[in-house]
Amino acid sequence: MSPCVTAHVAAVLTIFVWGGTFVSTKVLLRGFSPVEILFLRFALGALALALACPHRLHSRSLREEGLFALAGLCGVTLYFLCENVALTHTLAANAAVIVSTAPFLTALLARLLLGESLQPRFFAGFICALGGVICISVNSGAVLRLNPLGDLLAFLAALTWALYSIFTRKISQCGYNMIQATRRIFCWGLLFMLPVLPLADVRWQTARFADPVLLGNLLFLGLGASALCFATWNYSIKTLGAVKTSVYIYLVPVVAVITAMLVLHEPFTWLAALGMGLVLLGLGISECRISPQRLRGGRKA
Repeated sequence: MSPCVTAHVAAVLTIFVWGGTFVSTKVLLRGFSPVEILFLRFALGALALALACPHRLHSRSLREEGLFALAGLCGVTLYFLCENVALTHTLAANAAVIVSTAPFLTALLARLLLGESLQPRFFAGFICALGGVICISVNSGAVLRLNPLGDLLAFLAALTWALYSIFTRKISQCGYNMIQATRRIFCWGLLFMLPVLPLADVRWQTARFADPVLLGNLLFLGLGASALCFATWNYSIKTLGAVKTSVYIYLVPVVAVITAMLVLHEPFTWLAALGMGLVLLGLGISECRISPQRLRGGRKA
């Protein structure tokens, strides 16, 4: 496969794993606090990446090291903290809709900071996919309503993920090994988490790790959703660009619905089906390429 096709496949596989993290995190909350889950999954991820590529990364300048630090702060620490805290102040439906604006924010930042071009089809796809996310979000019967603090935190989560995509794109242009670069981002993210740990409900109960269900889900988040998927996602950003990769985020609620139906036996309704269809249509519109000849109805010679 060409690098472009490989990057698209990597992005889709990444989203399928990330879509399943909602169920996995829900299981882990039976024995761990949200901050504990966050710290442990990225500590496991950093360890796995260190074993996969033990060579030390030597940054060439303070500017480039600053990019790693900003990526760790935005994509690891702030994104997950904002999203988790937002869910304690607002409805999950609100958070899902607001966080799904991340591709749109990424596109705007990429246009301003990276000079990446935007096509009208991107905005058409965004509107279509956002409609699908709204359908999926209200599928449980929840009614979207304003919750200022929680909604603001959800928006900050979307914004920090957009910034993470931009910083990762800049890092990829520096020519570093992607596994080493992802590990360095994780280490910075863990470092920024340290001041939060004393304020969180951290318990030193090792017996929890003897539970095979909890341990299995923790390994899934640390090795799969963090170590593997952040590396594949960063590879996709390096190959496709921040904008084209970010639109795959639309698929997260679709995978979450399917996973919840299979694992948690949640009902599958016509509203969920409509939402999934709109999301897939929006993704197709955003990603499709239409040549000038086809727009004019002409043919190639």
